[in-house]
Amino acid sequence: MSIVVIGTLDTKGVEVAFVRDVVHSAGLTTLVIDAGVLQPPHFKPDISREEVFAAAGTSLQAVQQAADRGRAIEAAARGVAKIAVDLFNQGKVDGVLGLGGSAGTTIGTAAMRALPFGVSKLMVSTLASGQVRPYVGVRDILMMPSVVDISGLNRISRTVLTNAAHAMIGMVREAHGQPSVGLEEKQLITATMFGVTTPCVEACRKSMEQASYEVLVFHATGTGGMTMESFIKDGLITGVLDITTTELADELVGGVLSAGPDRLTAAGLRGVPQVISLGALDMVNFGPPEAVPEKFRGRRFYQHNPTVTLMRTTPEENDRLGKEIAEKASAARGPTCVLVPRRGVSAIDAEGKPFSWPEADAALFQSLRNWISPQVELIELDLHINDSAFAETATRKMLDMLKIVDRSQPSR
Repeated sequence: MSIVVIGTLDTKGVEVAFVRDVVHSAGLTTLVIDAGVLQPPHFKPDISREEVFAAAGTSLQAVQQAADRGRAIEAAARGVAKIAVDLFNQGKVDGVLGLGGSAGTTIGTAAMRALPFGVSKLMVSTLASGQVRPYVGVRDILMMPSVVDISGLNRISRTVLTNAAHAMIGMVREAHGQPSVGLEEKQLITATMFGVTTPCVEACRKSMEQASYEVLVFHATGTGGMTMESFIKDGLITGVLDITTTELADELVGGVLSAGPDRLTAAGLRGVPQVISLGALDMVNFGPPEAVPEKFRGRRFYQHNPTVTLMRTTPEENDRLGKEIAEKASAARGPTCVLVPRRGVSAIDAEGKPFSWPEADAALFQSLRNWISPQVELIELDLHINDSAFAETATRKMLDMLKIVDRSQPSR
């Protein structure tokens, strides 16, 4: 079992050596990567800084001559990430342990984010008690506060670094242990859910589980959609029930729950079967009322709770959303179906509810009809998205697609 240890050996060499020795004392091996720039390394690493910057498409000399700290950190992060992936593909990475301040955290977590889900990842950082989303992203990275600055060994830093090393040792050993008795590996299906589409997604989940699939439900809060897309890209997912595509509305209009412009693309690129619907496209998400941008004054709002304000999407916005979904579905390499609930796309979009706006929904539906490719099955149902019959149709289509894909696979 091998643990990759990442650090800048000019400024954090003593601490990296300490962690390395703790790992060695437990009988595990290490691969130390030096991402330093200025002074000579405290000890000879397994992978030098020259190799790191070469992997980034530059050289240590060029970085030193530029004397630009920001560019140096960016290049080191790029190089370390590439090396980490290469080592993983060679079967040489069981875990990654990094330590550092802002620069070291940027570099170490870049490598961790480049590695797939399930590889043990632990970052000891001076920034771990603050906002860590830029470092963690959608990966399973454990951020551990250093408590004191990583600047020499003392009774506090020794304790923190020893605990970090033993935590990594434990994670790696557990990952190589025997699987739990009776653990059955099932094929994974993802589904996207919001509070206003919960009845539909819960019914879909139960039906798929009865069909012996394991279902991962992602809350469509921006991070949820991004995480789901990353799982699909990693090849972990067999099928996608993308019932709740609301994050597209936040990306288009400027809400707080955007999953970025690449949302609704991973399944298409990998050819994974997907059932797409229009869940919660009637809304854009903001914080409390005072946080809603002034430019939206006069729009239709609904106070979901004291900290969440929903804004109704307009016919014009829905026209653009319909085109985006149609184009992304049409570019898919695998079986794709789009389900349209003509009686409403969320719990508050049904007739008589606060976001009921037939003209806005009609614009969304017509845009889909206008732009969708003939090879994508477009099914329109005279149902609300939370009607049980809608969920039954979604799961039936998913299961039919999976059967077709399974039959097309070569026999083993």
